[in-house]
Amino acid sequence: MTTARAARLIIATTLCAGLAACGGGGNSNVEQYDADMSPETRGSTIWDLFQNSENPNYNVAVNKYLWNASLEVLNFLPVQAVDPFTGVITTGYGTPPGGGRSYRATIKISDPALDARSLKLSLQGAGGSAVAPGTVRAVEDAILTRARQLRLQDGRL
Repeated sequence: MTTARAARLIIATTLCAGLAACGGGGNSNVEQYDADMSPETRGSTIWDLFQNSENPNYNVAVNKYLWNASLEVLNFLPVQAVDPFTGVITTGYGTPPGGGRSYRATIKISDPALDARSLKLSLQGAGGSAVAPGTVRAVEDAILTRARQLRLQDGRL
C-alpha cells in the first residue's frame, strides 16, 4: 500500500466517522431539534462567515453639527488628522486670535446626538503643558453653542 493511498484511506475513514457522528438517534428528537435550531433561535451558522452581511448604507455615528462646529471654532489650529469613522480630529499647535499662548487639540465626537456627552475635548499647551479646566470648558461650550446654531440654520428640528 502506498503512502498516498494510505493517506486517502485515513481521510475517507475520518470523514465517514464524522458523518456518522452527525446522525440522529431517531425521530423522538426531531421536534426538539426544529424548535432549538430555528434561524431566530440559533443566531448564526458557520456559513454566515462567507456571506457579505455588511450594510453598504452604514451611517457613521458622528454628529455632523458637532463635527463642523469643532472645525469652525478651532479653525486657527492646523488640522493634522481627521477620522470621520471614529469621530476624531487631531490638530497641531496654533495660537488663537488675540492670544499669546499656543495650543493643540484632540476632539472626539462619540455619538450622533447633539449633546455635551457626545463631545470630548483635550487641549494641550506648548511644550506639553497643562491647560486650565476652565479654558477647556469654555472651548467645549463654544463648540456646543456653534453646533446648535448650525442646527438651527439647517432648519431640521
